[in-house]
Amino acid sequence: MLIPAIDLKGGRAVQLVQGRDLAFTIDDLDLWIERFASFPIVHVIDLDAALGTGENRALAERIVARLPCRVGGGIRHAEAARGWLAAGARQVIVGSVLFDAGGRPDLAAAAALAAAVGRERLVAAVDSRAGRVVVRGWAAPTAVGAVEAVRALEPHVGAFLYTHVDTEGLMQGIDLEAVRAVRAATSLPVAAAGGIRSDEEIPALDRLGVDAVVGMALYTGRIGLRPPDGRAG
Repeated sequence: MLIPAIDLKGGRAVQLVQGRDLAFTIDDLDLWIERFASFPIVHVIDLDAALGTGENRALAERIVARLPCRVGGGIRHAEAARGWLAAGARQVIVGSVLFDAGGRPDLAAAAALAAAVGRERLVAAVDSRAGRVVVRGWAAPTAVGAVEAVRALEPHVGAFLYTHVDTEGLMQGIDLEAVRAVRAATSLPVAAAGGIRSDEEIPALDRLGVDAVVGMALYTGRIGLRPPDGRAG
């Protein structure tokens, strides 16, 4: 299944390369919200909140009010997670809070968050660069690989979002072998992101039992906007 991604920064929807360099802004966000209305889930990520440089809550809330969403970016405690769920998010995407100061999976924090909001409402963001999980807006490497992190966190979350940061935003295709390793590490639902650029990659990921999270390739027209019901969007 294809999952559209909406990234927010500086009060606008944007697409970045490698999480740092601005590729373009999305001027008519309302048009894209309409186009995404047929999808069962959309990912909304507040990049400023993830980096601790601000927040785009009002804009994110406007999207959540109109689309079925998973929301992520800077959600580091139960109160914030509950706030987004109360605002209408179907699930929350959490990453940095699941790792301790030493870069290891923080299972106590994961268990506490699951107890507070429900395990099924949590999507663990496992973002990997150069073979290691990175947190705090991809700025801080940890001591663990994606497979190890997924195995450790599985009892406390409802699904995983795996981002292959090495290829994210580059439009060069995702690393299917890296995704395959993560898929094999858990029985939970997995969605993958990171450089997906063609229609052929969506069924390839589907055959692995993995959903495809796509931003850049949708907005540039490299991948056709086709909801799961098969109708052209």
